Amino acid sequence: MKFLFDDPAFDYQALRTAGYADFGGAQLGEVMAVTSRVPEGDTDSWCREWSALAERVARLGYNALDEDRTADARASLLRAHNYYRTAEFFLRDDPGRDAAALRLFKASKDVFSQAAVLLERPPEPVRIPYENTWLPGHFYRADDSGAPRPTIIHHGGIDSTLEEGYFFIAAAAMARGYHCLCFEGPGQGSVLRDQGLTFRPDWEEVVGPVVDYALTLPGVDASRLALVGTSLGGLLCLRAAAFEHRLAGCVAHDAVWQLGDVVALPPFVLEWVEQGCDDFANPVMYGIAAQQTFTRWLLRQAMWTFGADTPAELLRRLPAFGLSEVLGAVDCPVLVLDAEEDMFFAGLEHAKKVYAALNSPKTLHVFTREEGGGAHCHSGAMHLYHDRLFSWLSQTLGPLRTGAA
Repeated sequence: MKFLFDDPAFDYQALRTAGYADFGGAQLGEVMAVTSRVPEGDTDSWCREWSALAERVARLGYNALDEDRTADARASLLRAHNYYRTAEFFLRDDPGRDAAALRLFKASKDVFSQAAVLLERPPEPVRIPYENTWLPGHFYRADDSGAPRPTIIHHGGIDSTLEEGYFFIAAAAMARGYHCLCFEGPGQGSVLRDQGLTFRPDWEEVVGPVVDYALTLPGVDASRLALVGTSLGGLLCLRAAAFEHRLAGCVAHDAVWQLGDVVALPPFVLEWVEQGCDDFANPVMYGIAAQQTFTRWLLRQAMWTFGADTPAELLRRLPAFGLSEVLGAVDCPVLVLDAEEDMFFAGLEHAKKVYAALNSPKTLHVFTREEGGGAHCHSGAMHLYHDRLFSWLSQTLGPLRTGAA
């Protein structure tokens, strides 16, 4: 379903950005104005125009701060954060060393930090002990009473950031009386950029320390913890749930069965990779990826986040990221979400495979084009997604107790 562009990648990212308007992360008029100046598939123009918008809106926020207009400052800085994130999105030729990408990434984090302290309930920045280092997180409290509340643990996917968790789930969670702990793991955001840690298939080794930490936080009800993973996180969270049995629920937003299934290549290229003929396979894969904005971005993004130097090396790493051998061990209730027009997984029936393999109590919900939620992770339909999510959480974790919002 077209939004503003014919180019699928541009169209989806514009929808993703605009969708955060529900929680103050965008203004539709600004999105429409900036996209009208971006030619189809022109990633340089995309970066330039979104950067200019982000800087203009950030200045509005700083001016409001100088004039003690807290509400206006918060509104502008939240939008600027989202616009900086969008501006940086397609800078993937050499993302780890691209100065422009790093500048925009840091600007996005900085303005969010300034907006966050102006929220009615500012998040608590946390450092979660992890192996010999730490993972960054934001703990969003529904209240300060200390009374036990159900708590959501959330992480994103292949391109999500810690700050984006506010729009994905944290704002909605607090409004409904849930605490929410958002974090970044290996392969994500600042953990990737600052620590050089890439995705690992045994995600339970990431979630376990996060659960340990969550249980030390005042007001977290240990019996009502739910893990929510977004996009690629829909695979990772289920992998973790197969080993982490302190969870009272798990949500795959959206469900992913096997990363290797996502790659559509001619059989002869796959044979070359299997035979180790990388000198033949790599140029062909680069050439195929270059034909579309989305595939060009996805190849570079995946190589970076999975720590692969070449497309062939990436292809050999992906089979480890799958659920077929572990999903039967999940013992908590699971909500499996799917999107009818998912640009990543449409036609692959990942959600159906995940649902069929689960032995625990399970629910499958497919968001459709007709209701406006058919895009990947239901971008542009956040309230629709939250309606389904929190209905299930209420039934699974039980109703909120005395003092809940």
